[in-house]
Amino acid sequence: MKGLVALTKALADGATSSVETTKALLQKPDLVGAFLLRDDAGALAAAKASDERRARGAALGPLDGVSVALKDNILTEGVVTTAGSKLLAGFVPPYDATVTTRLKAAGAVLLGKTNLDEFGMGSSTENSAFQQTKNPFDLTRTPGGSSGGSAAAVAAGLCAGALGTDTGGSIRQPAAFTGLVGLKPTYGRVSRAGVVAYASSLDQVGPLARSVEDVALLLEAIEGFDAADSTSSDVAKTAWREGLRSGVKGLRVGLPKELFVDGMDPEIDASVRAAARRLEALGAHVVELSLPHTKYALATYYVIAPCEASSNLGRYDGVRYGHRAKDVKALKDLYEKSRSEGLGPEVKRRIMLGTFALSAGYHDAYYVKAQQVRTLIRRDYEAAFASVDVVLSATSPVLPWRLGEKLDDPLAMYLMDVLTLPCNLAGLPGLSMPCGQSKAGLPIGLQLLGRPFDEATLLRAAHALEADLNLSLEPR
Repeated sequence: MKGLVALTKALADGATSSVETTKALLQKPDLVGAFLLRDDAGALAAAKASDERRARGAALGPLDGVSVALKDNILTEGVVTTAGSKLLAGFVPPYDATVTTRLKAAGAVLLGKTNLDEFGMGSSTENSAFQQTKNPFDLTRTPGGSSGGSAAAVAAGLCAGALGTDTGGSIRQPAAFTGLVGLKPTYGRVSRAGVVAYASSLDQVGPLARSVEDVALLLEAIEGFDAADSTSSDVAKTAWREGLRSGVKGLRVGLPKELFVDGMDPEIDASVRAAARRLEALGAHVVELSLPHTKYALATYYVIAPCEASSNLGRYDGVRYGHRAKDVKALKDLYEKSRSEGLGPEVKRRIMLGTFALSAGYHDAYYVKAQQVRTLIRRDYEAAFASVDVVLSATSPVLPWRLGEKLDDPLAMYLMDVLTLPCNLAGLPGLSMPCGQSKAGLPIGLQLLGRPFDEATLLRAAHALEADLNLSLEPR
């Protein structure tokens, strides 16, 4: 499967048609379990309309006719959206998410909805209520989570690009595990309107694709202020691809000692440090730095995120939409049975954690304290960005693990987010890109973090490193 930019060129040159490429993708078997639903009729209709526009010389832009998949917590009018939960099995939204609307306005062909950990709660896509998604590089291993379906779909060549959501690393970690580029934009740059909420102060929509330029192209389509999202920032839209080739000469790169954690896989450590040396050879200045409050980030996140989940998921009461239990005798019985039957164990675990932390007598000790520590974490990054332009680390401390290996150990699973979740707590942009491959053939990803709303620097640095490394990671 060609990447986004290559496909846009082929469509513009008339070397292929949208209908031709769309049919080929829809007929390709999904051996990794990436899709929960493929919208054949809708995708082919959109592809036909795109080809007709191009024939008239009226293409809507470079993405017109290009195949894209959406994580199944992004609303699609008339197309089932489940958020990976039995609670929403069969739910058909009456409207599109803003990012869906923007992709359609750009002419993108939406192939279908990809698998995820239920409500985005997980790091392996094994918490989906419907199916297991496999890593295209090794079908016995996880593609990461919670946007594992989107990542697997792109890596397996089932679509040219995809959107995921990132609450604590759910775009970047799957990108690292499947040899892709994944971007979590600055909180507020991309609208959350019409995205099934997990933790509202942390969630952000972003792209997954094969190259930095592909990711920049998708970001151009989905970013921008949205009055329907009260947390949307009114910042100017950017032609992200224009600055990609500016190089990294003089760029200041920080290596935080707290993000090179004990127990990190030695192959990952070596690959990431080698990539930092490549940036130095390209003209960047690499320095070590400290982010002292990072050691509290994991605990802080796993107070704030469950608290917000407890609040957000309170809307699923079995009355207005979603699963409704049968044979109930009273309203309270309806609530209890509907939620008990519809929600999976990990979602229940996080709701209970959040409900406890928000309860009378514990609110100040847990939730308020966590928000105070979150401020300290954000200030650490503000201080760091006074002396560096980007922060570089590994995306994940471990390689993709075998399916089922950590499923019965929630704490071990939570620890997998240790390098990615500080970015969400601080509201920063974060990008994961491939920097190598293990001896076993598994992708290794590095993470770049930047100042708020400075995605341009992240993309520029990543593009320079991508060109220098010249990796070609393909599933066996």
